[in-house]
This record gives sequence, structure tokens and C-alpha cells, in this order.
Amino acid sequence: MDKKTIQVKSLFRPAIIVPAAVVLVLCLLPQFIKGYPLHTLTLIILYAALGSAWNWLGGFAGQASLAHAVFFGLGAYINSMLQVHFEVNPWVAMLVAMAGVGIISILVGLPVFRLSGPYFSIATIAIGEVVKIIFINWKATGGAVGMYLPIRESSLLNFQFNDKAPYYYIILAFYFVAVSITYWLKNSRSGYYFRAIKEDPQAAKALGINIVQSKLLAMVLSGMMCAMVGSFYVNFTLYIDPDNVFRFMTSVQIALIAVLGGVGSVWGPLIGSVIILLLSEGSRAYLGGIGAGLDFVIYGLMIMLIAIFQPNGIIGAVENYRKKKRLKKRQMQEATDAAKEVGDHGAA
Repeated sequence: MDKKTIQVKSLFRPAIIVPAAVVLVLCLLPQFIKGYPLHTLTLIILYAALGSAWNWLGGFAGQASLAHAVFFGLGAYINSMLQVHFEVNPWVAMLVAMAGVGIISILVGLPVFRLSGPYFSIATIAIGEVVKIIFINWKATGGAVGMYLPIRESSLLNFQFNDKAPYYYIILAFYFVAVSITYWLKNSRSGYYFRAIKEDPQAAKALGINIVQSKLLAMVLSGMMCAMVGSFYVNFTLYIDPDNVFRFMTSVQIALIAVLGGVGSVWGPLIGSVIILLLSEGSRAYLGGIGAGLDFVIYGLMIMLIAIFQPNGIIGAVENYRKKKRLKKRQMQEATDAAKEVGDHGAA
């Protein structure tokens, strides 16, 4: 088999075809979906980006944070405050929000990374509740009432559109940035450091890995991505309030999306987001007040089943199935070769 044939065959590997097909489908969907379904699809991609951001800290570095709604909300509030009080362009405000949340994530990470396990998770919950109380009582942010963004002319520069499709493509671009970072982490030295810390912090430290520095890098990357998505969200809805963006259940939802889809995987957060957002939006649309909270019960049970039977999530289950299939195929091939060898010896 010549080199050119090998290169052509490599282009048709599932590892290349499947992601390419996913990207193509995601780009073409707005051509067939309009109105409320497109709004739901935009939220699915938004939460998939948030799940990817959580994955860097929780899936790769093993730090189960329950405060990602804080980074998401701070990004949204910084963006909206700069627009409302200082008339800053929303795109510039997004960059400022990302930088600001990056600094805040370092300030948060330095003390909480002294804790581990459930104590770390409890500390992040406490931080989320403190931040929520501050914003509820802060007049500059509108307090509990919240803030409305000014209505501007529809344009990319103003980050406001009359149609939902441009919003979808913007958040899709942000999601692809998150996917690119996940690919980088899976194959970079920093990603190996994260996984080493997750598996055995003491062994990682003995190997010379700076544990605090690596965790802070994961926190900064995660926080800045959440801030970017939060900035998108406030320009998408044109309204923000503390109960909406700083909800504890938002942090739980972000974590569950990554865990259900598959921690440490590239496409797991997208799978988890599709399942959880469809359950959430479906129960709200078809059951109304009767189904309030039913989505949490359903995907809570799903997470329990995943944790018991497949801790690596849906992606992990698929990978395990493929490994078993390859192992079975190899065993059958070995048995066939052995039988053939016995037959050859008998014939001789």
C-alpha cells in the first residue's frame, strides 16, 4: 500500500469524519430551524460551552467546582455595567469582562485551592452565595430588580440583531473556541499536568509539577470562557438579574452537563447539554408549572445511574464499547490465525 493511499484512508477515520459531520450539522441547522426551536438550540450551544469550561477544571484537573455560575454572572454583569454606565461597545466590554474575571478567578483560586475534595466544593458554593447576596444589594447593578441593556440599531458592532440566527452563529463560534482549547489540553503538557493532579496530587508534586500554578491555569481558562459566554448571554437576552445568573442550580447544571456527557472528553459537554436542555425546556413547555423541577429529578437520576454504571459518562460508555469490540475482534483474529497454523502443521 503506497503512502498516498494511506493518507487518503486516514481522512476517512471515524476520529475525523464524526467531528467534521458534527461541525457541518451545527453550521447548517439554522437553515432549517427558526423561532423558539432555534432559541433552544442557541441555549444548548451556550451550555455546551459552559460545560466545556467546567471540564477543564473539573474533568481534567479534578477540581469539582460548583461556582461557575459566579464566573458566568460576573462576565454578564461587567459587560452590562460597562454598556449602561459608560456606553462601552459590547465587544470591548466582553474583553474587559474576560480579563476582569480572569483576575477574580486567581483571587478566588488562591485560597480555595488550599482545600480538596468536598471541602473545595463547599467553599465554591459559599462563594457563589456571597456574590449573589452582594449583587442583590448593590444599587449600581440594579439590585434584585436587575438591569436592562439599551436597545440599539441591529448590527454586528452593536451585538444586537432582529433575527436569532446571528446570535446562534456567534455562540457557536465561541463553542468552537472552547472545543479547540479542549483539544489542546488533551495533547499539551498543561493537560498532562492537569490529569496527573487529578489522578494523584502527591505523585504529581513529587514529579515536580507546580500543583497550585496548574490549578490556577485551569481556573483562569475556565473563568474567562464563562465570562465570554456570560457576556454573550446578557447581549442575547438584553436583561440580567442576580437570581437569573447567580443561581446555585446553574452551577449544578453546568457541572452535570460535563459529567453526563463525559468528563475529560471533547464532545461530552455537547451531548450532555443536548440531553439536559431538551429535558429542561421540554418539561417547561409541555408541563408548565406542574413540571417545574421535574427536569432536575430526571437528569439527577440519570447522573446517579451514570455514576454507578459508567463514571466516565456517555462518551466513556461509547469508548468502552468500542474497546470491547476491538478486543473481541482481535481475539477472534488470533483464534483464526491459531487454527490456521494448526491446520498448516497437520497438512505438513
